Amino acid sequence: MLAHQRQEVILDAVRAHGGVRIADLVDRLGVSEMTLRRDIGELSRQGLVARVHGGAAAVGRTSEEPGFAAKSTLRTAAKEAVARAAVRLADAGASVALSAGTTTVAVAGQLRAVPDLTVVTNSPRVADVLHEPGSGRTVVLTGGVRTPSDALVGPVAHAGLAGLHVDVLFLGVHGLDLRAGLTTPNLLEADTNRALMACASRVVVVADASKLGVVGLASFAPLDDVDVLVTDDSLSPDDRTALAEHVGELVVAPTSPPQDPEDHP
Repeated sequence: MLAHQRQEVILDAVRAHGGVRIADLVDRLGVSEMTLRRDIGELSRQGLVARVHGGAAAVGRTSEEPGFAAKSTLRTAAKEAVARAAVRLADAGASVALSAGTTTVAVAGQLRAVPDLTVVTNSPRVADVLHEPGSGRTVVLTGGVRTPSDALVGPVAHAGLAGLHVDVLFLGVHGLDLRAGLTTPNLLEADTNRALMACASRVVVVADASKLGVVGLASFAPLDDVDVLVTDDSLSPDDRTALAEHVGELVVAPTSPPQDPEDHP
């Protein structure tokens, strides 16, 4: 396959899904990662895609906010890996908060196994996952104006969070950057995320490796405010070192879940 044909495949994938991973393209096109990096580099120079960690993404402005459905199809294995690692930070009987986002919805699914939780969230999708009559779990959903990413934000959300104190916050982000910190394309969501952080004794950011280097319109916290960053093992060694110098603790989750020993003779 010629270079321009490969690049058309990459563009089609980015247009359809908002982004594509090099690992997926290797299997699909049968060429090396180095070849695909060159193709993505060429498309990036032409302004057709944005070069991101591990692949390519649609070119967008810092104020562009992808919808929940578009994001839910991207890096699902990495998000599940992050969720499996993050849930270990929630103790039985704890009070936890979850922000909106596809990764926090994955965390919510894992939290169903933790008994007697009190949950505060500005995400209707998180609330739906965790609401289960008879479970012993209390779910508090803030009000607010709904964003494209299905977050409830604004003054009503802030009023619902005022005066609350939770043990741990699981916070999803649009992007994180060494200089810009934690960012979002939505100004109201930036304020609501700050309010969520102010409620929490411990802030746990859950973000797969593709979020590194992504910068949205509004910064709402520096990396130094993050107690624990949980990401996946596609993060490069250099990036791991750089992030570990800024956050309180870096947890790198294996993308492949541990196998049951009984599966092996």
